Amino acid sequence: MTAGTRNVPLLLVAAVVVGTQVILSALKADFYLTQLTMAAWYTLLALGLCLLMGYAGQVSLGHAGFFAIGGYTAAIVSTAGLAPWLSIPAAVAVTAVVAIVVGVPVLRLKGHYLAMATLAFGFIVSRIILGTPFFGQADGLSDIPAYPLLAGLAISGRRALRVQNFYLAWFVVLVGLILALNLVRSRAGRALRAIHGDEEAAAACGIDVARHKLAAFVLSAVYAGLAGACLTHFNGGIGPSEAGIMKSVRYVALVAAGGMANLWGTLAVSASLTFLSLRGVFGLFDDAVFGGLLVAIMLFAPNGVFGLLRGRHLLPTRVRARRDP
Repeated sequence: MTAGTRNVPLLLVAAVVVGTQVILSALKADFYLTQLTMAAWYTLLALGLCLLMGYAGQVSLGHAGFFAIGGYTAAIVSTAGLAPWLSIPAAVAVTAVVAIVVGVPVLRLKGHYLAMATLAFGFIVSRIILGTPFFGQADGLSDIPAYPLLAGLAISGRRALRVQNFYLAWFVVLVGLILALNLVRSRAGRALRAIHGDEEAAAACGIDVARHKLAAFVLSAVYAGLAGACLTHFNGGIGPSEAGIMKSVRYVALVAAGGMANLWGTLAVSASLTFLSLRGVFGLFDDAVFGGLLVAIMLFAPNGVFGLLRGRHLLPTRVRARRDP
C-alpha cells in the first residue's frame, strides 16, 4: 500500500470530524460536542490499549488506574500554585514512571497471571484514591482550572470553547493514531507482532522481548495518562470512579469489539459506544452492556466487529484483503 493510499482513511476520519461539527452546529445541537469531546479522550486510551493487547499480546485490566494517575496528577499540579502548563507534562511523566515500576516485574508474567496482576494494580490505585483524603476520597477533586494553550485556547469545558475543544481532542486522537500506525508498521511493530505470536521464537530471532514488552506497556500507559489529564481539565474535576475495575473492563471490551489488532476498528467502536454511554443511552445497565459485549465478542466475534463483517463478506473485497492495520 502506497503512502498516499494509507492517508486516505486518515483524511476520511478528519472529514467525519469536521462534518459532524458542521452538521451539529447547523442543527443547533452542538451540545453533543461535549460528549463527543469526552469520547475522544477515552478513545485515545483505547488506542494505546490496542497497541498493548493487539500487537504486543499483553493483557491489561488495570488501564483505568493509569488514566486516574494521569488525571489526579494533573489535578494536583494545577492546583498547587505551580505553572499551569506543567500539569499535563507532569501527568505524562508520573504515569510513565509508574508504568515502568509496575511493568518490570508484572510483564514477567503471562496469560491469566498477567491479567490478574494488572487487575490487582488497578484495584490498588482505586483503593488508594478512596482511602486518601489528599485525593478527595469518594468526592474526588474539583475546581480544576482549564489547561492554557496558545492564542487564548484552553482545554476547558466552557461553552464558549466547546467547538475548539472538540477539534483539539480529535486532533490529538488523530496524532495518537498516526503514531500508533507508524509504530506497528515499523521494525519495532514487527517485533511486537513476533512477540505476540511466540515469545520464545521471537527471542531466538534476537528480539529483546522484555524491552519491547515494557516499551509497549509504558507507551500504552502514557496514552492513558495523557487522556486522563486532558479529560480532568476538560471536566474541571476527577472522581474515584475513573479508577474503577469496571472502567478497565470497559476499555478491554472496546478494544475487543473493535478488533484486538485493529486500530481503525478500535477508533470507530470506542468513539461510538463511549458517546452512547456518555449520553446515557444504556441507563442503569451501562456496565452490564459493556460486560456483556466483552463476553459476546469473545464467543462470536473474536476478531472484533470488523472481523465479523469481513468474515460475512459485508465489507468490500479490497478492505477484506488489506493486511495493513
